[in-house]
Amino acid sequence: MPNLLLLRHGESQWNLENRFTGWVDVPLSPKGEQEAHEAGEKLKSYKFDKAFTSVLKRANDTLGIVLKIIKQEHIPIEYDKALNERHYGALQGLNKAETAYKYGDAQVKIWRRSYDIPPPKDVTELNPDGYSESLKDTAARTLPYFESKILPEVRAGKNIIVAAHGNSLRSIVMKLDNLTREQVLELNIPTGVPLLYVYDNRGNIVEHRYL
Repeated sequence: MPNLLLLRHGESQWNLENRFTGWVDVPLSPKGEQEAHEAGEKLKSYKFDKAFTSVLKRANDTLGIVLKIIKQEHIPIEYDKALNERHYGALQGLNKAETAYKYGDAQVKIWRRSYDIPPPKDVTELNPDGYSESLKDTAARTLPYFESKILPEVRAGKNIIVAAHGNSLRSIVMKLDNLTREQVLELNIPTGVPLLYVYDNRGNIVEHRYL
């Protein structure tokens, strides 16, 4: 039975600093590198046919560490911005605690966890285009890619690993687990912990769990 393995990148430097990251291309922290190593150790008994990841280094480096540990660096890797983290707009680069103090915990939780309310779209140095995305917006680019590029590989019997980000993976898990908008509000995918979906030969999910 084919496996789909979803992996959120290890802790990034801005995760460590409690800052909104979004599309800013920050590296893994030392802890994040360790989390990627630990994920690789958990995956030594798994064989993958292909990998998918975003175009951001924290996801790329996490995948690279894992593939090196499991000695599968040779497998094809597809990079696409469709798997990028949600764009946090004017919040990118800001400290989350300071932002909560300024705007209130309730408002920041809405920006972080709601389904269809995007963060502020103000033009800033880290957001010169004034762009931002809600989870709904993120899903609008992530899910078509997942359904057209990744799922067909799984349904063809291949074992696939996807290294991506908290919100791009939230949109995928929301679809796979049939979560409501209310349920996804509380969904948090931990950094560096492999999430396994096992499919039967008819393309149905028969098991899913964290490793």
